[in-house]
Amino acid sequence: MLPEIFITCSVTGNLTNPEHAPHLPITPQEIADSCLEAAEAGAAIAHIHVRYPDGKPSMEVEHYREVVNLIRAKNDDLILNLTTGPGGRYHPSDEDPAIAGPRTSIKRPELRVEHIVALKPDIATLDLNTMNSGREVVINTPQNVKIMAELINDSDVKAELELFDTGDIHLAHDLLKVGVLKNPALCTLISGVKYGLPSTADAMGFASRSLPAGSTWTGIGVGRMAFPMAVQSYLLGGHVRIGMEDTTYLAKGVHAKSNAELIEKVRHLIEALGGKIASAGRARQMIGLAQ
Repeated sequence: MLPEIFITCSVTGNLTNPEHAPHLPITPQEIADSCLEAAEAGAAIAHIHVRYPDGKPSMEVEHYREVVNLIRAKNDDLILNLTTGPGGRYHPSDEDPAIAGPRTSIKRPELRVEHIVALKPDIATLDLNTMNSGREVVINTPQNVKIMAELINDSDVKAELELFDTGDIHLAHDLLKVGVLKNPALCTLISGVKYGLPSTADAMGFASRSLPAGSTWTGIGVGRMAFPMAVQSYLLGGHVRIGMEDTTYLAKGVHAKSNAELIEKVRHLIEALGGKIASAGRARQMIGLAQ
């Protein structure tokens, strides 16, 4: 176990359904306020998606800009981690699978990182997965990942590698070897997504041992396994993530009223096991970010 760990808050995501999450932050003001509350509760990093007013996922640069500006007006320390995940989903139409259906969101890799280039957050996620996702498939080809990584690097932003299965880890090794990605790697192991890593100690243990040497990593579970896998990550030597992207429940049948409540619970669990929670400033040192 690490002597000190940082907590990331996954604030809203793009797949959490507002109809099933009564307290999900949606507007830029709500997302920013939720990030600030999570920081007060102990989160060192805010992992941020944005949404349209109706709750649907957005890729608008101005939505990201508003969230970032609202947070920075009150907190300069919180580490901001903006997603680049949206824009990789392909829905084969029923009539012809070679023609994109209405749920397709595929965009050129340059467009998936334009908010990173414009806003230069501390961290940008970089998904390495190509996998089934419901009735669609998420596509992140090595060439598209390379283009996105180069733009992230050129913006002097730290890439966080989101890894959903062991094949993603193999791809990370290959991209690090040829210099597309930079060492030491910052990784998140995502368990519990159907057809990816299962939410088990064995799977997370194997995946964490397979990471590139010297990686800083966080392990997460989704849904009902969010808290068990957060604790499992800590026990295996990783950091911790929780938030309404991963679960909207504080306990069985009990909706979390805020992201801060989720952070407070996971902090209590880690501290009860003897863990020490890092501040944002300390997390910057651990990750190698500018102070």
